[in-house]
Amino acid sequence: MSACLGYLGAAVAALSSRPSGRAISVWTAVGGAVVVPLALLVLTGAAQSEVGVVERSGLLTLRQATPYLADPRAVVEVTPYLPGMAVFGLPRAVLGDGDPLSRLLGDARLWCAMAFLGCLWTVLRRAGGPSTAVGSATNRYLVGAFVASPVVALPLCVSGVDLPLTGLLFLALACAARRRPVATGLALAAACSLKWTAWPAVAVAVTLLAHQGEIRRAVRGGTVAVGGTALLVLPSALSSPGPLVQQVFAFPIGRGPWKTPAASPLPGKLLADLGPAGWCAAVALLSAGGLAVAVSLLVRPPHDLVAAADRLAVGLCVAFLLAPAGRFGYLALPLALAVLARLAGGAHRKEPVHGLVVRASRPARPVPAPVARGVR
Repeated sequence: MSACLGYLGAAVAALSSRPSGRAISVWTAVGGAVVVPLALLVLTGAAQSEVGVVERSGLLTLRQATPYLADPRAVVEVTPYLPGMAVFGLPRAVLGDGDPLSRLLGDARLWCAMAFLGCLWTVLRRAGGPSTAVGSATNRYLVGAFVASPVVALPLCVSGVDLPLTGLLFLALACAARRRPVATGLALAAACSLKWTAWPAVAVAVTLLAHQGEIRRAVRGGTVAVGGTALLVLPSALSSPGPLVQQVFAFPIGRGPWKTPAASPLPGKLLADLGPAGWCAAVALLSAGGLAVAVSLLVRPPHDLVAAADRLAVGLCVAFLLAPAGRFGYLALPLALAVLARLAGGAHRKEPVHGLVVRASRPARPVPAPVARGVR
């Protein structure tokens, strides 16, 4: 209801001829679709089960240095995320939930949203300027409208766990487009420590860096990404390898001892429901799709932010559609990457080589006219 009223008010404000009409429209949509419902849900304690899982993982990390229970008794006790996701549950573990302020500040959704918006702000700030696509007022309004859209507003209010992953992947691709290998690797490491579905982004970002003409930068970015991910994941993997494999890898694809709630009627899920042969067929198709995307990176590597985001979005869509277990909500991640890349793509086009610019900017020397030979 709040979102409907916000969208209705935004539509009315957008029809106004006042100069501030667009700003009022965007902020009305953000308030109705994000701020009001998020505050109400947080204060009343209503949320999807993922929020409780993340907050419990933060508490377990403080107590036993690993977010995984050794012997889960129910699905809600399973932690299907890599250890980095527990960071967003630490505020709840520290503050508790005794008073309204603690419930508000400790809610994992708030910190997931802040991580997403922080990544977004970092990319847009680096792309700022009145002449860039993102620096213009129109595109700032478009970004605000996208945040207020159901693609972002709904998961932000009820769950939020995929938003940090989306923001970090967007930041990593933007850094790769700007030829910043270390920043790219750090953003990738942070994303890959949240969910293993972020791992294909390493190949896309490294290919984009290599296509910029700097193989050393690509190797540096990939090394930072892989090393940073190992540094963040290995402590929990060494302390509880069995629970990590069962809960993070086996459970999401329907091969664990617990039935996953991710059961949307997507092609991979429908195949897996046919039995062992159907499950193997879904995995084979998933592997073939992943191989096709990998080959496309070699045959036609992405050359800018939009192309890289599109390639990663295609790979993620293939994975989500053909996985033995999945849900429609997962498709919001590739959609968000494709939209955000287009909002920021104009500011991350490949810059000309400095030397060529200098030579072209020098005034041309006058060429002496040929001297005609006269008759003596």
